[in-house]
Amino acid sequence: MNNQLKFKKTLLILSTIVFFASCLKNVEETIEETPETDLCATITYALSIKPIIDNNCIQCHGTGGNFPNLTTYNGTSANANSVKAEVVSRRMPQGGSLTTTEIEAISCWVDAGALNN
Repeated sequence: MNNQLKFKKTLLILSTIVFFASCLKNVEETIEETPETDLCATITYALSIKPIIDNNCIQCHGTGGNFPNLTTYNGTSANANSVKAEVVSRRMPQGGSLTTTEIEAISCWVDAGALNN
């Protein structure tokens, strides 16, 4: 009976070692890399920039308001670098603030050439 118990213990230990060893050697971990999307590529004047300007800027920079007039694409694009500088520094809009996402959108748009896309 003693030999039978030793045999069972040995078999159990060997089975455990084989089990863990096989787990370590057969692990095939695949790391799937997701390509980074260029957020700037999705920024358009009509869908991204104009709503920001309309909601935050034209109260003061609209028709008959302070220079520059930002009610049109031409007015906004002609002053794009100034608009970017003012919002990045958070000097504008006065009495309000843009979200980081809105500031990044304006920066991307200006850096991409302030296109009417």
